[in-house]
Amino acid sequence: MADIIASLDPRTFLGLGEKRRAAVELGDGIIGEHSANRLANELHPKTQYLFVKEIIKRSEDCNTYVLAPDGDRGTKRLAYFSAGQYLSVRIEIGGKIYNRPYSLCSSPREALDGSYSITVKAVEGGLVSNYILRSWSVGTSVEASQPLGNFTYEPLRDAGHIIGVAGGSGITPFVSLAKAIADGDEDCSLTLISGFRDRSCVLFYDELIEISKSCDRVRAVFVLSEDFADGFEHGLITADLIEKYANDAEYSIFVCGPQALHSFINNEAKKIGIEEKYLRHELPGEAFLNEGEDRSITVTLIRNGEVIKAVGAANKSILRILEEGGATPSAGCRSGECGFCRARLVLGEVFIPKETDRRRLADEKHRYIHPCCTYPKGDITIEINE
Repeated sequence: MADIIASLDPRTFLGLGEKRRAAVELGDGIIGEHSANRLANELHPKTQYLFVKEIIKRSEDCNTYVLAPDGDRGTKRLAYFSAGQYLSVRIEIGGKIYNRPYSLCSSPREALDGSYSITVKAVEGGLVSNYILRSWSVGTSVEASQPLGNFTYEPLRDAGHIIGVAGGSGITPFVSLAKAIADGDEDCSLTLISGFRDRSCVLFYDELIEISKSCDRVRAVFVLSEDFADGFEHGLITADLIEKYANDAEYSIFVCGPQALHSFINNEAKKIGIEEKYLRHELPGEAFLNEGEDRSITVTLIRNGEVIKAVGAANKSILRILEEGGATPSAGCRSGECGFCRARLVLGEVFIPKETDRRRLADEKHRYIHPCCTYPKGDITIEINE
């Protein structure tokens, strides 16, 4: 290295400044976008402008919406995603803005062809899901985030055989994974065990059976808790049932569905003795607490110096109170995972359910919270800088 440095002639560098200034003056003055930045914007757009291209009716209270890019509003191409990710959809209802995450149930390859699919099922008391089912039609304009979430297969972490455990509409990310495996875009195998109340509630039966017939790396098992039917298992998704279809191979368990399913499978996984790293959960979203509905509290939000107040019931998350008060902060997952709504608790005390507390130790120490899964114990003040 010393010889190389010694061989350099310093006079070579004389006049470089003048040459560069001359080259700039000869240019047209337009600074182009760097290819790396352009690629980053395509893969991670802040907002994707879409429209409803097709509606597929799944049941009386469940539809799949096929979404396409809306070029007239600026989205020419859809951002690519990994099977298991979701979109955070932005909805305006009564002049207020709400964000809700919906898992993509289409294959990643379909995104390259210009379409996403999400499935929306009615939820009792669910403002946004019921609004979508009632109001969306072919041609409806939709605003969504980039694909988000970490409920994806990672060969450095996960076993090559995945046991997917789904409850109800929690089947959707596994549908995407099954399609990706069949397309050759994921190098793993999937045994999907899906639980439903009865035959009329089953989602994606025909699609998954067809995939399992054409791809020997995908197997679909359907379980009915309150019904008996040929070709279906009956009861709950227990440790015995998981081991029946695991075929003694090393496997990871991926769980997606209501909170009760996650808690139940955690206990069943202990009976199996599976390593913790092989048990993966898609976070189930916010919940309503059993207490506090009759108690009104005030949330004061300081956002970029502006002070906004919202009043709501103490059994609702801070994020939901702010949304219903017309002060919607950025939000993605609604489960404490994405960190978009991260805020500093300035005054007051809060409750955070252990199963959804994904904060770093430093955040816990310095009173930072995720409003989407945090509940006020009384009047509080939080600060968000967006």
